[in-house]
Amino acid sequence: MSAGVLITREPVINKQGAITANRLIFHAPDVATAAAALNELSADWPQGRLVFVSLGKLVPTAELLNWQAPENTLVEIPGPALQYPQTQALIAQLNASGMPLALSWYQPGAQWPADVDCRFVMADANKLPSPGPVPGLSLAWGLPDLPAFSQAVQRGYDGAAGWFFLHGVPVAKELAPSYAGIIRVLNLVREEAEVAKVEAALKQDVTLSYQLLKYINSAAFGLMVEVQSFRHAVTILGMDKLNKWLSVLLVSASRSATAPAVMQAAITRGHFMEKLGAQFFAKGELDNLFITGAFSLLHILLGTRLDAVLAQMNLPPAIGDALLRNEGSYAPLLKLAVASESFRPDALRTQTEALGLSSSEVNRVLLESVAFADRLSFS
Repeated sequence: MSAGVLITREPVINKQGAITANRLIFHAPDVATAAAALNELSADWPQGRLVFVSLGKLVPTAELLNWQAPENTLVEIPGPALQYPQTQALIAQLNASGMPLALSWYQPGAQWPADVDCRFVMADANKLPSPGPVPGLSLAWGLPDLPAFSQAVQRGYDGAAGWFFLHGVPVAKELAPSYAGIIRVLNLVREEAEVAKVEAALKQDVTLSYQLLKYINSAAFGLMVEVQSFRHAVTILGMDKLNKWLSVLLVSASRSATAPAVMQAAITRGHFMEKLGAQFFAKGELDNLFITGAFSLLHILLGTRLDAVLAQMNLPPAIGDALLRNEGSYAPLLKLAVASESFRPDALRTQTEALGLSSSEVNRVLLESVAFADRLSFS
């Protein structure tokens, strides 16, 4: 891949709180380098949802036409660039090629070509509290938290892009009793209790058993046979893999409106850490890396303090060190995963170099992880 290109990401959320698209921001020295990087990532491109492609601080130029874009892709055109004849010409060329387009960094008065469809219009909600008449569906950007999202929707926005849903979530002092069953089964599996004992715990909650088998049989897991029971799952997978998938079940237990968006972020972090960690850790620790990433947003999903949740679980010390103190052997990969969620690539570049990883490898695994999370059903 073209050296120096890094990708950060953020979800696009509709007014109901559901993810409708993944937004990928390509940070490159020039458009030609970005186009080369885009082409080299075609095999790893997430297919489950629409993908917004932003070139960050770059103004799109004709070199972007060298990219063979996947069908589920939409290109952002920055509003300030509409004043340039070259940008207007590029819009016409992209439109003629069938490429869906969006307008980002919108300001009132921006002159979008009347004969070109504009799917979405993204505006900084701090500068434009209400979208007003725009040529496409309006998306707020720069929202600090969930209350700000609610206000943006009330003021006319059709959705938003960003990580606002990770902030402003009410936190309870104690874990809700409804999560206790999953934690009980998770602890039994980690302690390698007898299969009959774990089965008995699962039978206390029919929904729990159903959801566990649903995830194990999902496309993301990739099994060639359908798992019919917990005992069958133990035979095929072993307790270690079941521990990982019970962790997914705990992450997916929340029923709040924005829970699917948080779940996608958590599973993406987990898969990202697991795959990149393969060159630093023994195979037996990779599931723990996945759990670390997945549980890093558990306090938001379950509406309580992270230490209160972890206190009830029998987890290896390295997981607690990373999640509670941001230290230990797993912490550098968690920092890398979190850095990929920023619009600015500086922290991602610093952490990538500190781990001795290449930007191409980090980009590939990031896209693979987004695709993995999208293949899981959180409904």
